[in-house]
Amino acid sequence: MHSLAEFQPENRPDFADPAIGPAEPARVIEIGEVTAGIAVPEGRGVRFFSSACAFDGLDGAVFRTAEQAARAARARMRTPSRPAARAHRPALRRA
Repeated sequence: MHSLAEFQPENRPDFADPAIGPAEPARVIEIGEVTAGIAVPEGRGVRFFSSACAFDGLDGAVFRTAEQAARAARARMRTPSRPAARAHRPALRRA
């Protein structure tokens, strides 16, 4: 079993890897007053974790930067979701 003392931030390989530079901190992404999710540093990019069902399509996606994840979330907010678009179509009837 490991002790917590072994996992100091400066000892983490993804925290200060000279090849990729220091990792950016996790960032909350808000679109207007809606919290879309968080962008968590991972390897050479950030992984998006959604916090609202409107952004579930982006959940788990990896982006190069947190800003790129925020742009994708803003684009998702502007695009109507499929279930809502289908709600306006009349139901098909059998002949």
